[in-house]
Order: sequence, then structure tokens, then C-alpha cells
Amino acid sequence: MDLLEVNYKENITIFFKKVTSAPPSAAPSVTPSAPSNPNEFCTFKPQMSSADAEEERLLLNSAWPETPVLTSPLLLNQTSHATRSTFTILPRRGGGEWRVGDQLEVMIKVCDFQGNTKKFGGDFLVTRLHNRQLEAGVAGRVVDHLNGSYSAVFTLLWEGSAQVEVKLIHPSEAITALRRLNRENPDRIIFKSVFRSGSISETSNCSICLRPNNQPLCNFTDLRTGDPWFCYKPKNLGCEARINHMKTGYTNELKADEKKLFQRKVNLLVFIPASGPSSVNVLPQGKGEPRVDQASRKPGLSGYYYQGLWRSLGGTKVHQFNNASAISQCLKGKVVHLYGDSTIRQWFNYFTTSLPDATAVNLNSPAQAGPLVIWDHANKIMVTYRIHGLPLRISTMPASKESYIANELDTLVGGTNTIVVFGVCAHFGTFPTELYIRRLQSIRRAVVRLLNRAPGTLVVIKTGTLTYTDLSSVEGNINWFSVQADKMLKDMFKGINIQLVNAWDMVLAHYLQHSIHPPYPIIKNMIDVLLSYVCPHM
Repeated sequence: MDLLEVNYKENITIFFKKVTSAPPSAAPSVTPSAPSNPNEFCTFKPQMSSADAEEERLLLNSAWPETPVLTSPLLLNQTSHATRSTFTILPRRGGGEWRVGDQLEVMIKVCDFQGNTKKFGGDFLVTRLHNRQLEAGVAGRVVDHLNGSYSAVFTLLWEGSAQVEVKLIHPSEAITALRRLNRENPDRIIFKSVFRSGSISETSNCSICLRPNNQPLCNFTDLRTGDPWFCYKPKNLGCEARINHMKTGYTNELKADEKKLFQRKVNLLVFIPASGPSSVNVLPQGKGEPRVDQASRKPGLSGYYYQGLWRSLGGTKVHQFNNASAISQCLKGKVVHLYGDSTIRQWFNYFTTSLPDATAVNLNSPAQAGPLVIWDHANKIMVTYRIHGLPLRISTMPASKESYIANELDTLVGGTNTIVVFGVCAHFGTFPTELYIRRLQSIRRAVVRLLNRAPGTLVVIKTGTLTYTDLSSVEGNINWFSVQADKMLKDMFKGINIQLVNAWDMVLAHYLQHSIHPPYPIIKNMIDVLLSYVCPHM
């Protein structure tokens, strides 16, 4: 039996032993629900190292600039208005014609409904440069000058037309409203659990943040990671009788005035017009100039599309894995563990359809949550998926299937034939940002432990994405949270031997509509990036 066979069988044995045994946990405790400030009832005071506490402070301070206090009644005319705002392409430095490799700078002026320039920053803007005919596009980085003006700089990466696009996602005043929601209404998504013993069944509200009342709480905080979760204790059953987790709905917590800040075609996901030309014509690169992919290395600039394909800037070259044979050859002898939300489950589904020789194993797991597994015996490939731990906006799942990523990573042997992929973002958008930071800190510690014991393990992190939203879904706070989460994640894993799939850039730069569940062409490009990390020389 060769080493590949031994490694393959060892991974299968470990995986099935893990998913068929009960997760280790202590009995949940009961604590009283003490009164507190009703507007500040979601606080986190776990034991933290001084380094983690300082990191949290720095991340919170740099997450987003201050935004204006909202007046009551709201003076809508004094808030940001997309079509009254403008952007301007600045002349080429040194004059002359635009060429591949040049830096294109755009200045953006944000105005209110009356056309007056705003006096402060905090607006949520996104920018991209694109050419629809060439299926080319690159995301921009916006710099907030905190006085109503913003700038974005692009490297010109292709010949031909390059069209600038600037979009107002949220005005600064809407960010104030979203901040208030996360502080005062972190319980606006309704989570419940059924508790059952024999013929007795009760349903109780659950969350990380439960409003204090006279009911005692069942404390389901994970003992190893410290990740918090609570339920109101049922009247007639003990905490140990909890059998599932489910999301049952949303409560509408935006005030009447605040809803005016989230109007389609006015101040929500609206294009800002140009005050002059909105595009430039790009000529070929001059002789003797450095290669564009070398000249374009800028912090956070991960890549761009050309002819619909994602090209890396200064990183691992992206190869195309266009058929089952290429994918199987790359993953031969590999075990791929996918952890995260439904956007990571898209990757598992991609492998399910792209590896026709792989067999799905029936583990009697819920399709949304997992654990799920496919294997290709001939090529010794195993791919697994498991949803990340609470909070989860999921219709229903057994409590026995709940598992935190850090705990899962601690069970892995790891090694050169192991690929670990995770993505954690969207489900945290309604909670205080501290929760997300502490979840990442917990996962990071587990990643470091994994790499210390098995340094050949490939760890890949997928960032969050920009999505379409409207008033009915804006309280989920995915977009504004995701752009902060993207920055914090990159800062927190800097210096650790991991790879990134920059989903934020890959969705923003593409011509297809923004979606938290990107369509197939974008998913295919993401998988190509992942497989290029696995097989950089194919």
C-alpha cells in the first residue's frame, strides 16, 4: 500500500469518527437574566489577553470614520444624494496619452440633496474600472478625505476603453443608523430553539444578545473557544433538552426617518455621475516599462478580470481548471476541508458537479449545514463541508450539528495533502463588531496551532462579498459590515502563512450583478484561484 493510500484512508477514518460521535461539551449552565441599560444590553466581557484587547481596540478605531449624529426630525435635504454628487477623472500626470501601466486618479465630490458639498466623510462608496466588451474589470480602493471628497486610484491594465464607475452604497447618515441598530437592536434577527423531553416540547428565543428580563438564561457558550450563545430557559424543561437551532424572521427596527436613508434610485446602491468624461482610451504599454503585474503591486490589490478570467497581480499565477480531468489531477491524493456559510457551500457544490467520479456520502446531515462529504476513490480525493458555528441565519438545524471552526481545526492532522478553506462574514453583520473580531481571533489561534504541528497544510481564507440589497433586507447589514470585515480579516491574518481568495474584489470587479451568492462564472474563477494555490505549476 503506497503512502497516498495510507494518507487517504487515515483521513477518511478520522473524518467519519468525528462526524459520527457526539461533540464534546459540558452541560449548559443556567444564569439569571439581570437588568441592565436597555440600549446597551449586548456587551462582551470575556477574559482576553492584553494583546488581543489592544488588537480589538485598534481594529475598532480604524474600522470606519465617525458619521454625523441624526437630527429628529431628519433633515433629509442635508444628507448625501448620489445624482447630485460627481466624480472627475484627473489629467494624466506629465500630460500625454494614457498607456497601460499608468495610474488613473479619480476625485469624488459628495453633495447633499441641495447640491451642497458635504463637510465630513463616512459615505460608503465603491468604485471599479471596466470594459464590458473585453469582460475586463478591476475594483478600486476609495480614500476618504473626511471633508466630503474622496479619491480612488486605478492602474490601467488593458488596452482600449476603461470606464470609471462610482457607486454610493450608503450615505454617511445611513451608516449612523446601521451603527445604532447594531448597538441597540442586535436581536433584530429572531433565533429560536425547540426544547424537548418525552411528550413535552417548548420553544424559546435564543441569541448572543438577549434582552434582560426575569427569565433565567441557558448558557450554551462553547467552553473551548469562548464563543457565546444563550437561550431563555423554558419554563418546564432543563437547558439540556435543547434539540435544534432556527431563524424564524426579522423585526423591523429602523425608525421612520431612518428609512428615508435607504431609498433605491436615491441614496441606496446608486451610481454617481461624472462631471466630464467617464472613460479614457488606453494605449499599449511603452517600451522598457516594467510588466504591469509587477508595477501594479499595491496593498490590497489582488487582481483583475480580462476576457472574463481573473488574473492575479503580483501573486500566484491563476491557472484555468476547465474540466474534471484537470481538477482531479490537481486534487489527486488531497483532502479538502471547507468551513463557512452558504457562500463556501457553493464551492462544495461546485466540486460535487465538477468531479463526476466522486460519490456523495449520506451522513443524514441537513443539506444547509452538513457535515457533507464527497470522495473520489480512484484519485484518492475527499472534499468535506461543514457550516461555521452560531450565529447562523438558517431555517433549521439539529443542535448536534453545531460546530465552531476553531474546534474543527484542532481535530485535523494536517500536512501537505490537506487543504483547509474557510469563510466567516455575513452572519455576523447584525451584531457588535467585537463579536466578529473575537471569532477571528479564536480561529487564528487554531490556524497557528495547525500550522505549527503540520506546516505543510494549505490554509485558504475567502473574504466576504458585496451584495444587492434594498430596504427589506438592509437591516441584515451585510454590505457595510462586509467591507469592514474584509479589512479586519486581512489585518488579523497578516504575517501568517495563509492564502486569500479576495471574493470582495472578484464580485465588485465583475460585470454581473453583485450577489452574496455569486453566479457560476465568478465561482468558477474563485475555484481557479484556490486550485492555483494547490497546484501553482500546472
